[in-house]
Amino acid sequence: MARWFFKRARPAARTLSLRSRGDAGNAQRVAFEALAPDIDTFLGQAAYLQLGYFETLSELIAPTPELSQKESLSLAAGAALLKHRGLVGLIRGRGDDALDIMLPFREPLDAFRRATHGARPLETMLSVHITAGMLDDFYVALSSSYGETGREAAAILGADHDRQALVDMIVAAIDSDDEWRALLAMWGRRLVGDTLLIARAALRPTTLDAADEQKVEPVFSDLLAAHSRRMGAMGLDA
Repeated sequence: MARWFFKRARPAARTLSLRSRGDAGNAQRVAFEALAPDIDTFLGQAAYLQLGYFETLSELIAPTPELSQKESLSLAAGAALLKHRGLVGLIRGRGDDALDIMLPFREPLDAFRRATHGARPLETMLSVHITAGMLDDFYVALSSSYGETGREAAAILGADHDRQALVDMIVAAIDSDDEWRALLAMWGRRLVGDTLLIARAALRPTTLDAADEQKVEPVFSDLLAAHSRRMGAMGLDA
């Protein structure tokens, strides 16, 4: 299981905003000043995650027999690569070397990718859909802390992920076989812990006190609620 990220030196605290639970309209500001990461950590982690999703999806193309499925995987991989390149562009636009900014997060994020790689292609497709969905949501929430760069990052992360065809493949499998439904439902639940560790590790302290936990709780509750909706849309129990 993935543990904690390498911690870079961080400048002054920022503010994280997130829509409050159950509020589909006006966003409320959530004080996260002592918890939000510095912008290098934010961009470096987000960029390397997208590169990992591109690599994982690309690896599935060769062993997949159906041409239509190969095409679906290539589209999803391409969408992840576009997000990666967009975030790399933001890093370079700040005058930084993208490889230097991403490098501290290579080892923990590679470990996360190994931990969430399924034994079967459908499990791995579900892993990408679930973990990318949760972490894109998390980084979009974090993005409001970083001014114009954050707004640009949110637009990149919020772009079309082109994973609907993968979802359709998963749904077709579980509709045809209840064993797939049970297996993938269990796998989807197992993904949550590792993914929340990655999100939590992006925050400033390595450990959170009771007050910090109260600040984090609404954010993580929203992530879990969105996860439940994604699972439910596929006919899987969260």
